[in-house]
Amino acid sequence: MADTSEAAPREHDIVVYGATGFVGRLLADYLARHAPEGTRIALAGRSRKRLAQVQAELPAAAAAWPLIVADAADTTGLSALARSTRVIVTTVGPYARYGLPLGTACAEAGTHYADLTGEVLFVRDLADACHETAVRTGARIVTSCGFDSVPSDLGVLMLHERAQADGAGGLGDTTLLVTRMRGGFSGGTIDSMRSQLEAVATDPSRRKVVFDPYGLSPDRAAEPGGTGGGKGERDIVQPYRDGATGQWTAPFVMAAFNTRIVRRSNALLGHAYGSAFRYREAMGFGTDLRARATALGLTAGLGLGMAAMSNPLTRPIADRFLPAPGEGPDEEARTNGRFRMELRTTTGSGARYVAVVAAKGDPGYAATAVMLGESALCLALDPLTSGGGVLTPAVAMGAALVDRLRAQDFTMTVERE
Repeated sequence: MADTSEAAPREHDIVVYGATGFVGRLLADYLARHAPEGTRIALAGRSRKRLAQVQAELPAAAAAWPLIVADAADTTGLSALARSTRVIVTTVGPYARYGLPLGTACAEAGTHYADLTGEVLFVRDLADACHETAVRTGARIVTSCGFDSVPSDLGVLMLHERAQADGAGGLGDTTLLVTRMRGGFSGGTIDSMRSQLEAVATDPSRRKVVFDPYGLSPDRAAEPGGTGGGKGERDIVQPYRDGATGQWTAPFVMAAFNTRIVRRSNALLGHAYGSAFRYREAMGFGTDLRARATALGLTAGLGLGMAAMSNPLTRPIADRFLPAPGEGPDEEARTNGRFRMELRTTTGSGARYVAVVAAKGDPGYAATAVMLGESALCLALDPLTSGGGVLTPAVAMGAALVDRLRAQDFTMTVERE
């Protein structure tokens, strides 16, 4: 279908929506430093005064960027905002609370969209509401363009493309292990988790979507178990010893979202990863007894934390120890963060591959600003061949985004073992 964002001139190439928030400011700073000269960028948010304050603290390249006042509840204003630009990149969450009107406006206007969501329910609602419209208009509505879920999504895509190039067959059991992660969770991420837990507690039908491993598939009936859920994949909830590496592992807190994005990519690509493809994520700690104890302790702590956030009686206590929305680490902490993920698979022919995705910088802040910023630039400037729809990073941008991240010193490799 035609991309209507190209049908008429747009005033801006990229609008950063939510520029006054913590991650929004990091994103704006990144674009000011790394966007090619001549890229037309604007900052948008609810308060012109706060936008001006943010702009004054940005590098000189941002001094002339237009400031746009737009409220998440003003559908008329959001429609005008969407029509003014080729891409909107938004950091305003929780997305289940604030994101759907903007996503809808972009789909209708043929405007590309990128966000940072880690919310299963939001992506499901966005896809149900906007996918067909975005297919028609050519809008690439791309969710999860940060630490949720770019490393997972692109890592699996790299494995698939290498296996196909080698003629090694489809992917089989594929496991992502987080082998290094230094950094904290953002207040926005915690608020999104809290919002989703509340929705699940009050609506059993929403709970079914959240706990369905294929809950984000565009065609649930075509997945294992059909519409009834049935047997297929299950999230890791207990420590285990990984058979390929011997490492003791614990559940990865983001796995329940990342795995569903990866499976949505596979389905949108016509199940190109193969009929035997199964995917899971965990955190790896090593092979000795100390690693086993760490895996056991982290699993118990994660379970207690989720239980505390789910219970109305204990949630206020938990909130006292968790970062609030809009808060984040200082520059030194962001700079000193890092992450490393190893993805291993065995293909239908028995070939084994390992992909590595790694970067310096706090995963949820510094590295995420790079991933989100490069996603916005990719959507705005690169000659992508994907069609419109509610898409994933792998489907919408794929190798183009891999190349961009490599150029920003991300490690993104695939080797045959």
